[in-house]
Formats: sequence, C-alpha cells, structure tokens
Amino acid sequence: MDKVYNSVIEALIFASDESISAAEILKAIKEIDGEDISLSTEDIDNCINELNEKYNAQDMSINIMKIAHGYVFATKPEVGKYVGFLSTEKSKRRLSQAALETLAIIAYKQPITKPELEAIRGVNSDYILNMLLEKNLITISGRSDSVGRPLLYGTTEEFLRYFGLFNLSDLPKPREIEEIMKDEDFIEQKQKILMNGIEENLENDVKEDDNADSIE
Repeated sequence: MDKVYNSVIEALIFASDESISAAEILKAIKEIDGEDISLSTEDIDNCINELNEKYNAQDMSINIMKIAHGYVFATKPEVGKYVGFLSTEKSKRRLSQAALETLAIIAYKQPITKPELEAIRGVNSDYILNMLLEKNLITISGRSDSVGRPLLYGTTEEFLRYFGLFNLSDLPKPREIEEIMKDEDFIEQKQKILMNGIEENLENDVKEDDNADSIE
C-alpha cells in the first residue's frame, strides 16, 4: 500500500466526530481516488497498526483505538486521569448508581424484558429505562415471545462509545470486574465521583434554600 495513504487514513480518523470503520475509510478514499485503487480494509487495519507503532516509538500520549466497530484517536491510559480532571463533559453525562446497575444488567443479559430486569433488581425500573432510552444508551430491540409479549431491551452503539468498547465481547468478565473494584486507581476515582456528587447535592440544597427565602 502507498505510504501516502497512511497520512490520509490518519487524517480521516482524526477529523471524524465519531468512530469510523475501515469500510468507511476505504469508501472515502475510493470516492476521491477512484474505485480501481488497490486498497482493502485489511490494508487499512495494517496501516493503523503501523501508525500505533510509530506513536509508541515516539512515546506519544495518543494512539488509535478500536471503539464502537470503528477507530478513534484516544489518549493512553497512563495520562487519562489528567485529561479526565479537565473534562466536564463526562460529569454532565454522569450516570447514577441505579442507572449503571440497570445498564450493566441489560448489557450482560440482553435482550432482556422489563419484568426480567425488575426481577433481578427488585425495584421498579420505569424511570431508569426511560432515562437510558433518552440518552440513547439502550434501545428497544423487539418483543419477547412470552405472555403479553413484553418489549426487549438491548444496548446501542452509543453505549459502546460511552464506555470505550469496540464491541460487546470487550465487556469485562465477572472476574475482571472484581479485580477492577479492588484497583487503587479505581477506588480513588470512585471517591472523587462520590465527592463531586455530594458537592453537587449541597449546591442544589443551598440554591433551593435561597429560592425558598426569596419567596418568603
């Protein structure tokens, strides 16, 4: 493959707002240079491997990752905590513990019905399901053949992007989850999230008190 396409592929991934697949990259190149270009999706995969080798050799803080059935630029894990400190987007989209629990059940058990989900959680899940649907993290994937034909729920491409997964097979195994829960970095980040949540609640309480005083 012509080395010039390394730069083209690198630029297409960099410029894409979402993860871009090898097929989409190939289509973009052939639209410009013609269908007779001797280039395959395998060539593109090999090019991305070469780019990542170059980034690692130069000790760069970025690489190209497989996420949501495509490729995106991402910072390496060792610098992720510093980037996360500056990022406010995640805090805006933060999910509650109940939402994460519900999402985890759906991810591992999909397709799953609302009655099956509530049997596992032990509580009504109407609000959480609606919220996850609004955030496009889950979708209705059909109807069950059981009595009443309840709706079936599954995860979306947005779910993969949100958690930085290439496909569902990248979900951590139960044993891996136990190891993550014991990891010191995870515990530290969890404590920060909890503290942020407490601070947000305190701020909301103060605002509510101020509003009440102004009404009186």
